[in-house]
Amino acid sequence: MRRVANLMIALVFCAGLFRATSTAQEQDHAERKVITRIAPVYPALARRMHVSGVVKLAVVIRANGTVKSTSVVGGAPVLIDAATVAVQKWRFETTPEETTEVVQLTFPPQ
Repeated sequence: MRRVANLMIALVFCAGLFRATSTAQEQDHAERKVITRIAPVYPALARRMHVSGVVKLAVVIRANGTVKSTSVVGGAPVLIDAATVAVQKWRFETTPEETTEVVQLTFPPQ
């Protein structure tokens, strides 16, 4: 029974990853232009640990261009909070309706 439960959890997780990936591919042609981009603050812990990499976030953007919500698609856990805080301050071009975009923030080696 436990094995079946673990398998179900794995399937749900994989389905979420597939959905995020397909959303990124669909959004390639319809990206909203970023009007105000705030750079993330490199976390001190990540700097001490020499962690670098890319964080991908699915961002729900209101029609007025402000960020409504974010969810993590992937990235190093120690970098995710910094990326999320920065993206929540971004402003996008206005559109008639709410959209979802996948954004990627790169944290270079420090």
